[in-house]
Amino acid sequence: SPPGTGVPARPAAPVPADGAELCHGEQRRRVALGTHMVAGAVAGIMEHTIMYPVDSVKTRMQSLQPDPKAQYRGVYEALRRMVLTEGFWRPLRGIDITMLGAGPAHALYFACYEKMKKSLSDILQPGGNSHLANGIAGSVATLLHDAVMNPAEAVVKQRLQMFNSPYTSVLGCVRTVHRTEGLGAFYRSYTTQLTMNVPFQAIHFITYELMQEHLNPHRQYHPQSHIVAGAVAGAVAAAATTPLDVCKTLLNTQENTALSSLKIRGHLSGMANAFSTVYQLGGLPGFFKGVQARVIYQMPSTAIAWSVYEFFKYFLTKRVLEKKS
Repeated sequence: SPPGTGVPARPAAPVPADGAELCHGEQRRRVALGTHMVAGAVAGIMEHTIMYPVDSVKTRMQSLQPDPKAQYRGVYEALRRMVLTEGFWRPLRGIDITMLGAGPAHALYFACYEKMKKSLSDILQPGGNSHLANGIAGSVATLLHDAVMNPAEAVVKQRLQMFNSPYTSVLGCVRTVHRTEGLGAFYRSYTTQLTMNVPFQAIHFITYELMQEHLNPHRQYHPQSHIVAGAVAGAVAAAATTPLDVCKTLLNTQENTALSSLKIRGHLSGMANAFSTVYQLGGLPGFFKGVQARVIYQMPSTAIAWSVYEFFKYFLTKRVLEKKS
């Protein structure tokens, strides 16, 4: 899931000609669209690449009726068993399609978010920090992000991550899904993804901004505050939206064993059907399968994304302003 980028800028002193430290708020105000896109793309790729093995574990731990050989008690045990029984590279299967989608998806996301955030903040709270503006901007940007990422990350990636997956390559998975389920399969969980990501981003942005107000009230570039606030925001949002993530995983993977046990024919579709199926198979606890792995994944994931994004935005903008001065 992608992070946001903080608050509207506060006025700051002009940039010194000698390249002295810039106020982060001043950078936010003067940063270019291209910088948002480059910083966002790098942050997205690094976030998904570094945390991919844990994401693979999360997908498996959300299985409603896992194979006895794929029943894990914790994240570390799952990773260890995957490597020992299925090969060293097994936790990374599908990482290539994720990296391919993460770059452009996050570039578009951050560009859209920054533009909307500024416009809405000027209306709702000129010169100040509007949590409502941040939440709305992030939610709208999520529509664009998920339109790019849903086929790659959700459908193809998660099928490759499942235990005993019949797919051995990205291209093979794409061809098989297209042939047997049609083009619509690549967006079957799109509405579910949005239903999960919109509240996720709203909770994420609000929590991050509240943390920043306490840890970094002057809104300067401060790596430690971005890391800590990002980790806490990711953990809170991840835990709160786990039930939706379980339903999304079921729609993406079309878990055969689970569907067969309920004598469901064809392909499961729709949020209501997914919720009903999860409840029938696992009751209320079923909605929180994999919550530990999800939180463990999201905490460093959002911390990485925030720190990398803010660093590249700060670094790239500083270079541009120094050249101009």
